[in-house]
Amino acid sequence: MSGQTLTDRIAAAQYSVTGSAVARAVCKATTHEVMGPKKKHLDYLIQATNETNVNIPQMADTLFERATNSSWVVVFKALVTTHHLMVHGNERFIQYLASRNTLFNLSNFLDKSGSHGYDMSTFIRRYSRYLNEKAFSYRQMAFDFARVKKGADGVMRTMAPEKLLKSMPILQGQIDALLEFDVHPNELTNGVINAAFMLLFKDLIKLFACYNDGVINLLEKFFEMKKGQCKDALEIYKRFLTRMTRVSEFLKVAE
Repeated sequence: MSGQTLTDRIAAAQYSVTGSAVARAVCKATTHEVMGPKKKHLDYLIQATNETNVNIPQMADTLFERATNSSWVVVFKALVTTHHLMVHGNERFIQYLASRNTLFNLSNFLDKSGSHGYDMSTFIRRYSRYLNEKAFSYRQMAFDFARVKKGADGVMRTMAPEKLLKSMPILQGQIDALLEFDVHPNELTNGVINAAFMLLFKDLIKLFACYNDGVINLLEKFFEMKKGQCKDALEIYKRFLTRMTRVSEFLKVAE
């Protein structure tokens, strides 16, 4: 028997009547079942972001609406689904999120329906902050650090010093917001938080590769910089060293 509640079925049925297949898929991805969003619903939504006739703002609004639910399960799954689409969907999805003035307003979210609700609410507040930061850094950079080319001829490695000095603090801000999720292995107790953690883990590996490329570029161009720029570059390098420990601690959780 399915773990969907009557509320889940009614919500999905409402969208069936109004004819919005995308909204129905969002509802099905964000049911009260304590498990990560089902792959078939995520795949459907990814495909939808590539269809020119699909209304991206409407899709995002349905996700934001699900994130106003009182249940930690529904809210957490709405965040996981949004993150999944930011990573795997057509770039116009993250572009739209970046163009909005407000995204997730969950800094006071609290599900009081049990001890599990209290525990998970903490991670929901942290996770929503990271997703807001991810969209904000896209707005500032006009690209997603996790999606750009890495390595010797990558974006951060070939960036001009002036732009690099402006970009690195933005990247650092995104990495900091991710590290603040701060989960321990014994707290990965259900399929929903596990799905969120896996997306964060993969983002961190890509973000850190960018960060590393940026630092290499800074060090290579250090002696070509003006005095003020050198000071900024040293500050960025110092912050990089302190974050290395925190990054390795976060990655250890996945072992």
